[in-house]
Amino acid sequence: MIRINKNESPIRALTDEEIAEIAVATRFQEYTDDAIDRLTEAYAAFHGEDPALIAFANGSDEWIQKCTILLGDGPILMLEPDFVMYEEYAAQFQREIIKVPCRADYSFDYEQVYAVIEKEKPSYFIVSQPNNPLGGLHPAAFIQKTADLLAQYGGYLILDEAYMDFVDNPPARPVGDHVILLRTLSKIYGLAGLRIGIASSTEKTMQLLNSIAHPYPLNTLSLSIAAFLLEHPERLRAFMADQRRLSAKLKKIFNEEVGAILSVLPSETNFVFTYGELAPALGQWIIDHGYQPRTYEKSGIPCIEKAVRYSIATDEQLDALAEIIREWREQL
Repeated sequence: MIRINKNESPIRALTDEEIAEIAVATRFQEYTDDAIDRLTEAYAAFHGEDPALIAFANGSDEWIQKCTILLGDGPILMLEPDFVMYEEYAAQFQREIIKVPCRADYSFDYEQVYAVIEKEKPSYFIVSQPNNPLGGLHPAAFIQKTADLLAQYGGYLILDEAYMDFVDNPPARPVGDHVILLRTLSKIYGLAGLRIGIASSTEKTMQLLNSIAHPYPLNTLSLSIAAFLLEHPERLRAFMADQRRLSAKLKKIFNEEVGAILSVLPSETNFVFTYGELAPALGQWIIDHGYQPRTYEKSGIPCIEKAVRYSIATDEQLDALAEIIREWREQL
């Protein structure tokens, strides 16, 4: 099966020869002090940020878990649907979770979110920006207002920007001790298997998050591969541009081939979210023809049980997928 269900990169950013060279040069017998410093400097330089305000962990999941441990003991607020692990980690630590559901058209009532914050005063509001699994970008004004409301009583806003690198014009984001930014090298960087998650905030908040940090949060080989990639910025930008091109191609296929007969949500990510009466049938047809999209019939989330999400693949795989979709359309 061709995997188009995990929002991964379909290609690697480095050649076999480069990976072999990095592996040979990596000093596995030593702890990772120098390697983590190297990655921190490389990531900060690539993004034009202060390396003192950046920290790494074993994927964004570890940062989500740490936030669940450290940030208050009140309820946690999230949207529904959103990244499922927010609720999973809340359950691990018996934290109350409050969910604001989407409308039937998968838009959100932002006024309802404001009202819940003012009434329930959650310890933090965590939100993927753009949304996973829907793919849309929340308005900057909404993000700013939630940050302002949370700041009034000491709550936190956690922005999970796993897919922000796919956005053509990233919006401004709020800043302050109460704002935490989570990012990852799993998506547009093509390093999902290395499990590298990034957190950034102010000095005060990073000290809090790092108060339960592991002394060596990532293995040496992961650090070396990621640092090498970031130390070649022009090449990395070209790789990222190609990921965006594949994303545009995926969206074009679904909008042109089936946009008239089922709903395809606008997406600022490397995936498309489809829904409607025919969406499950198309999803099953595609599964029967060798591709594995993300289905939600067993998700326990009623609003997406009949939806199907598809992520990018190689050019050849996307061309074949387009033909499979056309064949399905013709037999209706």
